[in-house]
Amino acid sequence: MGTLAIDNEDLDSDIYLALGLKRLGKGAIGTPRILTLLSSLLEKSVQKNEMQIETVSAKVNIAIFHGLRVPTISIRQYIDRIFKYARCSPSCFLVAYIYLDRFGQQTDVQLTSRNVHRLLITSVMVAAKFIDDTYFNNAYYARVGGISTAELNRLEMKFLLSLDFRLQVSINTFQRYCLQLQKEGNQVERPIRACGIKESWPSKSDTQCAPTIAR
Repeated sequence: MGTLAIDNEDLDSDIYLALGLKRLGKGAIGTPRILTLLSSLLEKSVQKNEMQIETVSAKVNIAIFHGLRVPTISIRQYIDRIFKYARCSPSCFLVAYIYLDRFGQQTDVQLTSRNVHRLLITSVMVAAKFIDDTYFNNAYYARVGGISTAELNRLEMKFLLSLDFRLQVSINTFQRYCLQLQKEGNQVERPIRACGIKESWPSKSDTQCAPTIAR
């Protein structure tokens, strides 16, 4: 089911290994790289959309995905939480991103700090149900996402209706989004290397490159 796209021998296995979509072996540990790249893409999208909204004084579409307040947990922390507790495959996050892209094309909803968390838990849950061999019920995903089961049920139905229940992802589409994330990784890692930072967040004592975190 969920491994169909990345088990195809005609595809570029190096990219899948780099994104963490394929296991390196039994001893491999750590967080799949795709989670870092996905959070980076979503954060950039949210920042861009909110700058445009502020600049043109555009009206934000008030949908059921929009919360009354901005969650205190960051996008990266939220993605890590979902991965840790939902225990879905790394491929789910790529498929969820594809669903989010389709959702944006089918609706006038833009990603903002008020809706991105609800859209994330909904899209990952839908992806897990569609491509993974095992998954949890909605009540469990609701606890992971920090919302009620009733709300998640409503979000799931709205999400599916907005997609016209188009959940199938072709191998070509899967590969295209992998290349997009790989490109994002190259853009993110160049400034990191320039600052002398390796695969970890800088500590308070690091002075080579100050982190730029917008809250």
